[in-house]
Amino acid sequence: MGLICDGRVVVITGAGRGIGKGHALEFARQGAKVVVNDIGAELDGSGGSTGPAGEVVAEIRDLGGDAIANGDDISTWDGGANLVKAAIEAFGGLDVVVNNAGVVRDRMFANASEDEWDLTMQVHLKGHFVAARHAAAYWRDKAKAGERVDARVINTTSGAGLLGSIGQAAYSAAKGGIISLTLVQAAELGRYGVTANAIAPAARTRMTEQVFADTMGRPDDPDAFDAMAPDNVAPLVAWLGSPDSASVTGRVFEVEAGKVSVADGWHHGRVIDKGSRWEPIEIGNAVLDLVAEAPTPDPVYGAG
Repeated sequence: MGLICDGRVVVITGAGRGIGKGHALEFARQGAKVVVNDIGAELDGSGGSTGPAGEVVAEIRDLGGDAIANGDDISTWDGGANLVKAAIEAFGGLDVVVNNAGVVRDRMFANASEDEWDLTMQVHLKGHFVAARHAAAYWRDKAKAGERVDARVINTTSGAGLLGSIGQAAYSAAKGGIISLTLVQAAELGRYGVTANAIAPAARTRMTEQVFADTMGRPDDPDAFDAMAPDNVAPLVAWLGSPDSASVTGRVFEVEAGKVSVADGWHHGRVIDKGSRWEPIEIGNAVLDLVAEAPTPDPVYGAG
């Protein structure tokens, strides 16, 4: 088989561990030059070091690949700008941004604090905005100058973003926002040669092995397929970052173990039109009819 990302320059945030590390190694195997971004923070956002990123870079170089480590904070405007600049200065360009970095501050909604909410939004939602925003400006300028652009934004949402998750109000809201952001990016950036898609992975990470300990364990047989291994997500992301995926944009993919599917999002439903202003008592009857006929939503994770 050929290398589907040969020569492409890829930035991956939160790539020092877990799913992001799997992305970085797979892109390198597929011939890409990789900027491994990670601040080395704890799950709650505290602390930080570039150690994990440097370790991944060493692994890539041992494979014969080309990579650099980056410790910029992608939850800040300047951090996103510096990350994009680092890729261009090191490798002469940029083709793919994979937004993967995140934190977790789980709390039942009635107990959630403002600081926990703000941190979750800053890292997940703003963190998905800043690097892609600076990359988009770079690609737009190239396209307007007459250069060919074949670029990718790959965002990371979650089943919590698709359906909600008990005890994860802030995380679910941020991940849901990432889905909407992806749709707008796909609609706006296509004219410049850029696609935008999102993945909703299920895999064992520092976040999920605490929240879903019962389902994220390793198999007892060391030779068995490790369904929850984070590396299982990377093949889809590498393909989405390749030239082969140019016709696919504005999609959300669920990926777990050896399974992949396209999530089916919101649709306009049946309409009841009175043709004039409703009275509250009568619109209630219309709403009850519409709800009775509408498909039953999939349940929120952890409900019931």
